[in-house]
Amino acid sequence: MTRLIPLRETILAGAILGLLLVIASRFSGFVAPANLANVFNDTAPLIILALGQMVVILTRCIDLSVAANLALTGMVCAMINVALPELPIPVILLIAVLLGAAMGAINGLLVWKLAIPPIVVTLGTMTIFRGVIFLISNGKWVNSHEMSASFTGFPRAEIFGLPVLSWTAVLAVVTFGVMMARTGLGRSIFAVGGNPHAAVYTGINVGRTQFLVFVLSGALAGLTGYLWVARYAVAYVDIAGGFELEVVAACVIGGISIAGGVGSVGGAVLGALFLGVVKNALPVVNISPFWQLAISGSAILIAVAFNARAGRTKGRIILKSAETPS
Repeated sequence: MTRLIPLRETILAGAILGLLLVIASRFSGFVAPANLANVFNDTAPLIILALGQMVVILTRCIDLSVAANLALTGMVCAMINVALPELPIPVILLIAVLLGAAMGAINGLLVWKLAIPPIVVTLGTMTIFRGVIFLISNGKWVNSHEMSASFTGFPRAEIFGLPVLSWTAVLAVVTFGVMMARTGLGRSIFAVGGNPHAAVYTGINVGRTQFLVFVLSGALAGLTGYLWVARYAVAYVDIAGGFELEVVAACVIGGISIAGGVGSVGGAVLGALFLGVVKNALPVVNISPFWQLAISGSAILIAVAFNARAGRTKGRIILKSAETPS
């Protein structure tokens, strides 16, 4: 019997709900609609990046350059705004997406054409992108007083009570949900991750599919770069330092298998929301934010153990069903 809602997502949603109830028992204001909307808005960049990382991991790859991509795109957008403050926001958004996609394409080409392991490629480009930020900015910051009001105001503008940043995350979730469930690219992503050798025999170009998911991940990182810098009204070399690990953590906690081929949009979103609730709840209950690392690490280990156990169980079922009476 097929479950309407996968078990992993059900357990994770229950964990988030339980965490909210525990916090609400001490600080009822935390679960007020306005505060939950703020928590979602704080988590929106992580949700967007987790969706891009999800499709990469599903194809048995990984992108550790997303935070550096975000930082470089954000710095470029901020510097463009300083030089051309009258430039329309849609143009800046287009520049951010194209620049991010171009950096993702670099990763994808190196993985596809040169067959370099993705973790090596993205570790290298992560360092390169950070170095480029320093070169183009001379190590200087771009601060809020140098940015135009329209530049910083766009992600904060509210539509039906939610900021544009939150609506961007919602739109990304819907888009990726449709893509993964209803398009050939979504089916190819699962096929490549599930069994790349079998995918070749069905006519799927494995390298091209991996290239495309890196482009998607890069485009989302570029878009998030502008939204991040505009929301916080500051751009500097080390912006979002280490955030790539949080993005990977959100995917793993959400049930995206690091072996590829298994995962869902809902899982990635719930994984990001779990980390977002933890991050926002710790100061409320007077727990040091450094505990977030321990909690996130524990959640990753539990998720990986759960995935490994589920994989072994599936293997036993397959073997059992293959047995025939002698």
